[in-house]
Amino acid sequence: MNEVKEALRNVEQKYKLFLQQQFTFIGALQHTREAAHDTIRPVASISQVQTYMDHHCHSSTDRRILTLFLSICSDLSNLCHKLETLCSGTTTGDALERCKLLLSHSNDLSTIRAKYPHDVVNHLSCNEARNHYGGVVSLIPIVLDYMKEWVAHAEKLPQHRLNNVSGGSAASGQRAAQEAPARAAISQTPASPHLEAQTSSSNKANAQGQEGKHGQKKQLHNTDHHSGKCKGPWKPPGRNAF
Repeated sequence: MNEVKEALRNVEQKYKLFLQQQFTFIGALQHTREAAHDTIRPVASISQVQTYMDHHCHSSTDRRILTLFLSICSDLSNLCHKLETLCSGTTTGDALERCKLLLSHSNDLSTIRAKYPHDVVNHLSCNEARNHYGGVVSLIPIVLDYMKEWVAHAEKLPQHRLNNVSGGSAASGQRAAQEAPARAAISQTPASPHLEAQTSSSNKANAQGQEGKHGQKKQLHNTDHHSGKCKGPWKPPGRNAF
């Protein structure tokens, strides 16, 4: 997700540069439309701008600003696919679908208008805004708003549902490889001195217990033997008993 947010910030910086040259962009569209003898219909799609630049652009300044516009649209389209891959299988609302539709090269942009806080339409004359360029200048700010909405929504999803295919599995494999020697070292580590002392004490106690039992048996046997020596020989009862 951090990679996506960084890419989005880069596109925003690029758009700020483009926004400072909006009048240059409108002038380039006007020049190429006149060269194409297509001044009646509005500029209503990305493919239309691409055609103007490829076949009817004769100024390096016009080509530069038209290339910048198309480059930003391409960056947004690539970011849109990356976002779709990142949260595949999750519900992220319709913001991403709207971005994909707006960035389609054949999509009709003539009816869309960027609203407050965006002021790109306000920089056009009424005729330009209504009949020619209102849609094409509104495309990028509207898509950026949808992108930000999508990112804000995706950040609230549980982390295990984000399928970061760019490095998740590789990072897991690397962590496993790094942890394997540590696990092996733990399994081969000798017992602690405290545990050895406990084991030694236990063995000594068992040995002493066994020796004590043997000593008791030996003492009992000696007592019985001593008692037998003190007794006289057995005599049958009778006159010789005394």
